Amino acid sequence: MVERMRAVRIVGQGGVEALEVVETDAPLAVGDRVRVRVRAAALNRADLLQRRGLYPAPPGVPADIPGLEFAGEVESVGEDVRALTVGQRVFGITAGGAQAEYVVVPESHLAEIPSNLSWTEAAAVPEVFITASDALFTQARLSTGESVLIHAAGSGVGTAAIQLARAAGACAVYGTGRTAEKLARAREFGLDQWVVVGKDPRVFAEAMREWTSGRGVNVILDLVGASYLAANLEALAAHGRMMLVGTLAGAEAALDFRAVMSKRLTITGTVLRARSNEEKARAVRLFAAHVVPLLASGRVRPVVENSFPLEEVRAAHALLESNETFGKVVLSVTGDG
Repeated sequence: MVERMRAVRIVGQGGVEALEVVETDAPLAVGDRVRVRVRAAALNRADLLQRRGLYPAPPGVPADIPGLEFAGEVESVGEDVRALTVGQRVFGITAGGAQAEYVVVPESHLAEIPSNLSWTEAAAVPEVFITASDALFTQARLSTGESVLIHAAGSGVGTAAIQLARAAGACAVYGTGRTAEKLARAREFGLDQWVVVGKDPRVFAEAMREWTSGRGVNVILDLVGASYLAANLEALAAHGRMMLVGTLAGAEAALDFRAVMSKRLTITGTVLRARSNEEKARAVRLFAAHVVPLLASGRVRPVVENSFPLEEVRAAHALLESNETFGKVVLSVTGDG
């Protein structure tokens, strides 16, 4: 008899009415795969785009069950699994299918949850902390004593990046956002100074020039996109590095080659979902080695805006879509936090 499970399903394209909670076949773990009994799963903007038909799931994962990160316990393992055992508390990443009672992922895409984190807190960790740590350190090579500017500082990735940059010894952590309230809240996580960006992004370039005595910032983590490009180039220091992480304000903009060339800048794009299993495994290994100990010690912590039961997934999507959140929105799959 095929085992069944509850799962969020995208049944159309458009608004939150395209989401339903249904019963469907549960996946099985074979080979190097681990089946996790999901206790909580966090939402990401990729889920909103997938619901609208703008970001389809890659091959090999459920096409109609969203969810990129989760926390739960190992329920069963394939014959090639070596490190994990049934009952372990784990969190991890997947390209889809996490918003369900069970998810199956490679063993290498999981890490053990520190004992001080609840299910809800743990579910708010993987996607944002792996994205932020990979972007800041593996790719942008942020070093002790350097400065960083984080756009959308009150977002999930933003709050994770602020904490990681501070823990790594950044000399200054700057941020931008849409409201002063969100940026003021981010101060408790290590944000030094901030600027509210309205219609003219040049306001943050001018602030960076003032706050750095004209030098500019070493690293920019940009979750906003096209409309910030020109101001980003102006705000960067010589040999600065810009990480393109999100496209909230568009995906296309004219690039001033002279600014890039004269400052010897590096511009790098990054995305986690579309990476190969091997690339994801490496990112998770680095996360487990360097970020999980910080979570265990309390030096960094997840930021949760709200948690909803799985059956209230439409309300959860509506909240995230409102752009009024500070931190993560989480779905509780089992009813316990």
